[in-house]
Amino acid sequence: MKQGMSEDQQFIFDSIYTQVHSGFYSLEEIQNNIIEEIEDNGFEDEISEEWAQEQINYVNNRLLEESKSWESITHTQRLIEAFDELAESKIIALHYPGYTTDEGEYEATEVERALIDNDEKSEGYCFYHGQDLERAIRGEGLYISFQKINNESDAVSKEVAKKIVAVLEKNGLKIEWNGKATSRIYIPDFKWQKIYNEDDRDLLNYNYVIDAILENHK
Repeated sequence: MKQGMSEDQQFIFDSIYTQVHSGFYSLEEIQNNIIEEIEDNGFEDEISEEWAQEQINYVNNRLLEESKSWESITHTQRLIEAFDELAESKIIALHYPGYTTDEGEYEATEVERALIDNDEKSEGYCFYHGQDLERAIRGEGLYISFQKINNESDAVSKEVAKKIVAVLEKNGLKIEWNGKATSRIYIPDFKWQKIYNEDDRDLLNYNYVIDAILENHK
């Protein structure tokens, strides 16, 4: 626990830390998310909007300072490039499609539905969800889920995983996977390093995944 913080303040600080370090949200979006979180948890009497804004600025400034020592191509950039490459080869590769495995699978199914509407199908999907992202930000590596829509064959699942592993490795990421259909792919030394930039593509809008699959398989 950060020195001088109550349990409730620490809870909110941890959420701020994750959202800033994720690189998916602007500071304004984070401020709105945190105010909503404070209200939802009934912390208004203890935690002010001013305090929350101070913590957001503090975490963001430290992240900007840290980023000066990052490698020119971060692990996160390598992951983004790998996921783009997977989409081009008909694998639905989604960044942070919800907080849980169920939510990730739902989003993958929604993308598949859009593909089917355009007379196309994927050859599998992969994603990391919100809990995976939190662990990666804490320095605990990154897990990748995989499968194929409406598939019950372990052999097919394994083939999907092999394609994903090959592309991740091609993009310079060290992978651990035991070859089992039921085991997720793990990137043990993954460093999540991303800073929000309003000019960057929105990785949480999956239309670009649909477009990549359709454009490469007309």
